[in-house]
Amino acid sequence: MAFGLVAVFAFKVDAAPSFLVDDESEALLYHIVRPIFKVAGVAYDKNKIHIINDMSLNAFVADGNNLFVHTGTLINAKNVNELSGILAHETGHIAGGHILRQKLKIADMQTLSAISLIAAGSAAVASGQADAAIAVALGTQGSLINSLMAYQLSEERAADESAVKYLKALHQSPVGLRDFMKTIQKNNRLSGYEQTPYFRTHPMSVERQAFFEKSAKENKGSINSPYDQDFAFVQAKLTAFLLPENQVLRKYPDAQKTEEAKYAHAIVALRQKNFKEAEDLLDELIEASPNRPYFYQLKAEVLFESGKIEAAEKNYQKTLQLKPDGDEIMLSYAACALENPNRKQNLGHIISVLNKAQISRETPIGWQLLSKAYYEKGQKADSLYASAKYSYIIGNIEAAKLQIKEAQKLNPSESLRVKLSDLEYQIKN
Repeated sequence: MAFGLVAVFAFKVDAAPSFLVDDESEALLYHIVRPIFKVAGVAYDKNKIHIINDMSLNAFVADGNNLFVHTGTLINAKNVNELSGILAHETGHIAGGHILRQKLKIADMQTLSAISLIAAGSAAVASGQADAAIAVALGTQGSLINSLMAYQLSEERAADESAVKYLKALHQSPVGLRDFMKTIQKNNRLSGYEQTPYFRTHPMSVERQAFFEKSAKENKGSINSPYDQDFAFVQAKLTAFLLPENQVLRKYPDAQKTEEAKYAHAIVALRQKNFKEAEDLLDELIEASPNRPYFYQLKAEVLFESGKIEAAEKNYQKTLQLKPDGDEIMLSYAACALENPNRKQNLGHIISVLNKAQISRETPIGWQLLSKAYYEKGQKADSLYASAKYSYIIGNIEAAKLQIKEAQKLNPSESLRVKLSDLEYQIKN
């Protein structure tokens, strides 16, 4: 999760909602979402599965098959089966083309709304009274809103039916989906309609409740998952990093000796800068589960924060051996390795890792780190290109133009010249 080392992923507990990048959480979502997408006939792209740092219970989809999950949902879901049900429902919206159809419906409503205003004006002219115009306008607007709500409920029912079908195909029970909807309803009654984001975008009806109950009775799929332990670790991690420490320790008291409790305590120790305690707890976890990459990753962060750069780099290398495709891990490793006094002999490998990370998921911090690595290796034109990419991504267009010009003066290789020309073209267009 790179909560301190790679600043682009860091955030404050009280910060506004933002995207959160964490390989461990994303790996869990991959194992849950990909099979659902497969049975639904939806193409899977890991860069379209997003985690939002927001403690409310919510999940939603947007244009381009993008799926968003709030950290509040990950922390508060009871188990993988419940999370699977939520994500199967959202997949139903994607497979059903509901986003596009909703946009078309709203466009139609906007047209009808304009017509209603014209009708209201005509009524006022005919009667000579403004009250007539108001009555026509309000009456039409109310019917439009009712029409949209009815349409939204029909889409929710369709997504429910699709979710149950997907879960059945995967031999999973819809009990988790039913239970999550019950939790949403309970929270809505306690906090009020306007306070519950999921309820606003997923209106509930008596008919939908009955459908969940009926499906839970008829579908005898499993409520267990091979990823239940992974889910427990993700919940412990997110809880420990995102919630106030007193809340973390209430959820994972000292008396609790489970591995996920140790994980949470190690993170709290890191937050409190009790590096020795964090190290000791992580050593225990690594001894019990030596093939879990995320324990080495967290230990690397602890070592880095305590100033043990070489030891941190070794733990990042071990993490990459176990999880070679981790985007966040690759960036954290490179950031750490570039702080090592002996980095000169390792620059080629660092550059290779960073380029792999940028191909997998392009990030501003990746280009920053590449610029530094290329510069230290003496590849000034490549360094300037990486800086130009960084400037372009963050919106500093003038800086990007200057960096491209400077790179072009340094007699770049043919392949780099093409990249510079492509970037220049992007900026012009």
